[in-house]
Amino acid sequence: MLNERNWIVTEKHFDLKRQNHAETIFTIGNGYLGTRGAHEERYPGEERTTFIHGVFDDVPIVFTELVNAPDWLDLTLLLGGELFSLSEGEILTYQRQLDLRNGLLTRSVEWRSPRGVRWQLTFERFASLANPHLLCQRVRATAFENVTLEVRSTLSGETDNLNYKHWDWLGQGFQRNSAWLHLRTRSSGIELGVAARLSVNGGGNLQQTGWDTRNAPTLVTTTEMKSGEAVEIEKITAFYTSRETNDPQGAVRRALETLPKRAWEGLWESHARAWQREWEACDVLIEGDDHAHLAVRFSLFQLLAAAPRQDERVSIGAKALSGYGYRGHVFWDTEIFMLPFFTYTRPEVARNLLSYRYHTLEGARKKARENGYKGAQFAWESASTGEEVTPTWVPHPTDRTKLIRIWTGDIQIHISADVCYAIWQYWQATGDDDFMIHRGAEIFLEVARFWASRAEWNAENGSYEFTDVIGPDEYHDHVDNNAYTNALARWQLLTALKVLAWLEGRNPDKAAELRRLLELDENELNRWREIGEKIYWKQDAASGLIEQFEGYFQRRQIDLRSLEPRMQSIQSLLGIEGANDANILKQPDVVMLAYVLPELFDENSLRANYEYYNARTDHTFGSSLGPAIHAIIACRIGKPDEAYEHFMRAALADLEDVRGNAHDGIHAASAGGIWQAVVFGFGGLRFDPEGPKPFPGLPRHWKRLVFRIKYRGQFYEYDLRNSPAGGDEG
Repeated sequence: MLNERNWIVTEKHFDLKRQNHAETIFTIGNGYLGTRGAHEERYPGEERTTFIHGVFDDVPIVFTELVNAPDWLDLTLLLGGELFSLSEGEILTYQRQLDLRNGLLTRSVEWRSPRGVRWQLTFERFASLANPHLLCQRVRATAFENVTLEVRSTLSGETDNLNYKHWDWLGQGFQRNSAWLHLRTRSSGIELGVAARLSVNGGGNLQQTGWDTRNAPTLVTTTEMKSGEAVEIEKITAFYTSRETNDPQGAVRRALETLPKRAWEGLWESHARAWQREWEACDVLIEGDDHAHLAVRFSLFQLLAAAPRQDERVSIGAKALSGYGYRGHVFWDTEIFMLPFFTYTRPEVARNLLSYRYHTLEGARKKARENGYKGAQFAWESASTGEEVTPTWVPHPTDRTKLIRIWTGDIQIHISADVCYAIWQYWQATGDDDFMIHRGAEIFLEVARFWASRAEWNAENGSYEFTDVIGPDEYHDHVDNNAYTNALARWQLLTALKVLAWLEGRNPDKAAELRRLLELDENELNRWREIGEKIYWKQDAASGLIEQFEGYFQRRQIDLRSLEPRMQSIQSLLGIEGANDANILKQPDVVMLAYVLPELFDENSLRANYEYYNARTDHTFGSSLGPAIHAIIACRIGKPDEAYEHFMRAALADLEDVRGNAHDGIHAASAGGIWQAVVFGFGGLRFDPEGPKPFPGLPRHWKRLVFRIKYRGQFYEYDLRNSPAGGDEG
């Protein structure tokens, strides 16, 4: 299915004003770490970051954050004694490209120095997918005069997170043409070893030395170049932490010692093969829309680059490993938006991501206890332990003397059901009974216990309620009976009973063990059923409309069209309180619910709720999570043109920075939603007892859509085409 078109993301101009956005776009990774696309040479205002999965450390306000690792990109070039910098001299030609097929980032520059010497430079880098502890750089330099080339490579332990330092120095040293550094995080105590080997091939009178600067060991190589002669610089860097080995600094040194003198080619071949295997499992082909095709592949690349293949104690944060946004914290974004892509293409990765929730179950239990509830309440923002790390207060964006109270960590409770929903979806798609027996069932039972203890009986209307909550729509907080939350709570409670019944038939010993461990008796189980069947639910019989939360229909009515054109969100325009009092949505909970639990909607109610809430949603500047889901539901009610508009809003969120915040990192949830929009929206993939079946509704200008999934251990490939008359052919 792999084709030669639409694999390359290209930057044709050097622009310091856009460098932070470009750093996000040109992020590379290998599931162990991710590195933003900063240049080898340094520029003011850059955000040079490498984040390693699971390496968190304490920080004020936001509790904990992924730590910016030592900078492996650093290569300072002195060309004929002049410092190479695109801010000086003259740029004759410039092009940077990310090849999504294999994660190779290439930059080609023709540069005339301030003294007039012309240079041709090609920079390449990749983070090995075959050996995720190795990172590779290569530079080819050609001068058009006889000059000296000096290369400096520094391993700096002085990196910080937006001016906050996390590393303590433990040691450093040199070994032949390599340098190593040994560090430890200040609070979490995670040790890190990093070593880099520098070799220069070409030129004459080669000289090598090292500068033993504390916390910044530097390798220096000089060579004499003749006019027109090419010199190749190769730098290989290794990272290990104490999360993988008891001797990280020894591990990085040994990793470099085993490499051949010139290692790039061998490492590249195994790396490229590993990426080819990834794409063979999950590539999407779109004919007739190169723009969309590239955007889809870019989104999938960023998910694959962040996917933990060897570690089941980490997950993917809302910004993947690509930026400081949300400090690496994990949200419902992973389970609802990203996970389906892995569940249906790379179930091994999906299992790891769900295992993270199992390993952090004790943190969820702790949160429930601290809030006065039973069972497990998953954190809205989670890190290494699963404890709540949502900041309670954050500085006001325009008035730094004021603080804003953040309520999501307190009352955005639907995430506990979202985790269970993802487990159920994974189990149905894979048939992985072992996971459900040994991990999933315990999560289901503990979350059901939480919901039962959180429910409130309202004798007046004879139902159980969930008051003072936030649904997915974060413009409205402290609401009662949010439709999405209530429906997912009901689903989770009743499904937990099904899981337990299945477990008792499939593995009675494990079922008995869980009953003993959790002290479950029949009275409690009966109460779950009673609560689940009596949770507050309101739907207008005539129109089919479901009120997003109690009193939503009475909120201040605003016509979004009257506010156009605008370049900011409704919350920015009206303020937090003003947006809360209005009927405009950050994202529509009921439309989200229609996607997650479609059995709650017939054809008429699906259309009625979509059209009602679509007109009241802040699509452009609200949540990046909404457009892909809107696209899916628009497909299901027969509006492919409208679906395509929503789809492209999601697809270009990062590549074209449609929301103006791509500098913070990749919108990873949107990336996952894009795949779902293609497969479950335009491809119309549904599941019945006989297996998956497509019901396509392609945009009119798409000629062909091809995608592949794995379901119950079997691969399915769908080749869908638009007929000449405009219909769809499977």
